[in-house]
Amino acid sequence: MVRPKTFHLVSLGCAKNTVDSESMAQLMARDGYQARVDPNQAEVLIVNTCGFIGPARDESYQVLGELAVKKRPDQWLIAAGCLSQRYGAEVIQHVPGVDGLLGTRRWMDILDLVGKLRRRTNPEPLYHLPDQAITVGRDEGNVLRVAKQGCSAYLKIADGCRRPCAFCAIPLIKGTLISRPMENILAEARALQAAGVREIILIAQDITDWGHELGQREGLSTLLEALVRETPEIDWIRILYNFPGSVTDRQIETMAVHNQLIPYFDMPLQHAHPDTLRRMRRPANMDWVYRTLEKMRSALPGLALRSTFIVGYPGETEEEFQTLLDFVEEIRFDRLGVFTFSFEPGTTSEPLGDPIPQDVKEERKDRLMRLQQRISLEKNQELVGKTLDVLIEGQGQYEECGETTAGKAIAVGRSYRDAPEIDGLVFVEGSPPLGEIVPVRITGAMPYDLSGAVDTGRNIITLEGLSESAMAKQS
Repeated sequence: MVRPKTFHLVSLGCAKNTVDSESMAQLMARDGYQARVDPNQAEVLIVNTCGFIGPARDESYQVLGELAVKKRPDQWLIAAGCLSQRYGAEVIQHVPGVDGLLGTRRWMDILDLVGKLRRRTNPEPLYHLPDQAITVGRDEGNVLRVAKQGCSAYLKIADGCRRPCAFCAIPLIKGTLISRPMENILAEARALQAAGVREIILIAQDITDWGHELGQREGLSTLLEALVRETPEIDWIRILYNFPGSVTDRQIETMAVHNQLIPYFDMPLQHAHPDTLRRMRRPANMDWVYRTLEKMRSALPGLALRSTFIVGYPGETEEEFQTLLDFVEEIRFDRLGVFTFSFEPGTTSEPLGDPIPQDVKEERKDRLMRLQQRISLEKNQELVGKTLDVLIEGQGQYEECGETTAGKAIAVGRSYRDAPEIDGLVFVEGSPPLGEIVPVRITGAMPYDLSGAVDTGRNIITLEGLSESAMAKQS
């Protein structure tokens, strides 16, 4: 009896990595491989690694090391993705049991590498790490560049980045911006619509830069308008990672007039003090930030605003950090991520070193997150008594919550204010159907999450109502 070809795949890091992992899995399945949850039942072990910052590298090495220790002689271990692309042979030195390296720019060659491992006549590791990025969209193995999770799906529209941010290793790993062709993106969006997906999440390192090297002006707005035309049955289209200074009036207007383009805006600002931003080689025009956020809040009623910040960047003084605190207090973001500076050799910030002690970084992170926790709770409390559309993603029961609730049904979902994995949840009493978007009357607020019950009344705040309000305001 011939054993079936099998593989086990672990995806680490961001949603963009998840898309690459799903693409590799599609290629493996097309070649007759069967996926296995248990690594002991697979002959090919693949870890799609992350190597962006120190903690991500540590996790990648840990997962690879655990698989290497338990690996049998008839199994092959492949380290794919960002860690392999950036560090190459160092990965083998760190984890001797790795059989092959596959760079993030050549995920579509997974079958070629597996085939070479099968034909290998000596135990030497195999390297597949081309220096040059490829033209994505034209050499992708004819697979969908999506990662479907329940009734939501990530759709990658570009890879790489041409921005000069001093702290960031993405250009070292991914190369410069390469936009995927519009026809590929639209075809995949139509396929997701046909599969019953309710939410499409567009992702890229810098989504506002889509089409730049293709000669597109206002490329993102053009793409969004086409997506709305092509996928009328998709309820929510969410865009992530808008670059400061690149958001245009047309993009804001496009989001305002199409109710599928939900009023959720993620713009990683990284800091608020101009001097810090200049050292980061980031846009430092804070007047533009204030004006743009004011425009967006005026055009998009109910706007959920998200950003990320880095604390402890080299040279950050207490005064500069206080400017960041004051800015967050003033803007009152709905969602916020905070990271301590991670020293990355090879980036343009390397000459600055890492002079701020880790305990100072952690203390600043804690102060900023305590401030945001209060703001987030206050903004969530303002929603109590209102009704929001919620995409139901899970069902279960209350456990040990008191005599009145123990054993009762509960569902979990997200409103338009919540991106998967990074934002909050809405806990809903009862058992509304999975995959449906239902109106939920909010009855409770926590710092990051909400709770409520299905609203059977008529006074429902929907995204369509928000869009109509925006259109009336513009007319």
